[in-house]
Amino acid sequence: MNWLQRIPDSVRTASGLEWALWRKLPMIAVLGTVLPLLGLLAAHATTDTDANAAQARWLQMADYFVGAVLIFHWTMVLTVAIGCVIVMVMKGPGYVADSYPVSHADRPRMKPETQEEAAASRPGQPRETT
Repeated sequence: MNWLQRIPDSVRTASGLEWALWRKLPMIAVLGTVLPLLGLLAAHATTDTDANAAQARWLQMADYFVGAVLIFHWTMVLTVAIGCVIVMVMKGPGYVADSYPVSHADRPRMKPETQEEAAASRPGQPRETT
């Protein structure tokens, strides 16, 4: 089933920032994941949790913070990727979707000229008498 039909002689728009971002997204995702994890690894390596409870609590908060940073980063990378795909599709060739019938396509509705005609066109409404 061919649900998108290309419009003949449609022109593609020149690519721009979306392709540059699309090519850099894998590296941005990897670096944004590895760098916080390396910082967390360094914090775990330099902190002695057996010394006191305050350091253990600080290290646990660092774990939660790095987890939140990673989830936020992955969400932003996914959002930018979706935006790039949308722009790529919109800049591509034009497509025609299936049409759907409109009830008044062959007989457009006319506006009533007077208030009496407007009242007559609304069934169930009481008519005003002067």
